[in-house]
Amino acid sequence: MKKHLIVSILMLVSGGAIANTDHYLLRDGKHIHHLKITTLNNEVTVSADVDFEPNADEAGSNACSAEVSGEAKSTGENELVLKKHSESEASYCELKIKLTPTGATVEQSKDCDNFATGICHFSSDGKEMVKFK
Repeated sequence: MKKHLIVSILMLVSGGAIANTDHYLLRDGKHIHHLKITTLNNEVTVSADVDFEPNADEAGSNACSAEVSGEAKSTGENELVLKKHSESEASYCELKIKLTPTGATVEQSKDCDNFATGICHFSSDGKEMVKFK
């Protein structure tokens, strides 16, 4: 019995995959962007979420939150693309992510408006989201 337990533990340890997760954050006034990139073996998963309160120049706008996540594909060195299909529309939200040693920038397609409405958007507007652990 002890032998089977040891063999089972060794199989789990030897077959265990190592996951790496990086977090990125941008605070722009009352707008918060968060990006999480997880790499497990050759699979990359991206989760982007935003939480916006209206800034002074956005008076009359409502607060909003949005999230999109899924498997991302590498399109070049330090570049990822996440495509997420809208359940209510025949369109895709596409996030283009450019990584640097200290952060990341995000650009979104027009169809991401189906996921983030009002003042919310996933694009970092050219500003770098800071990488943290």
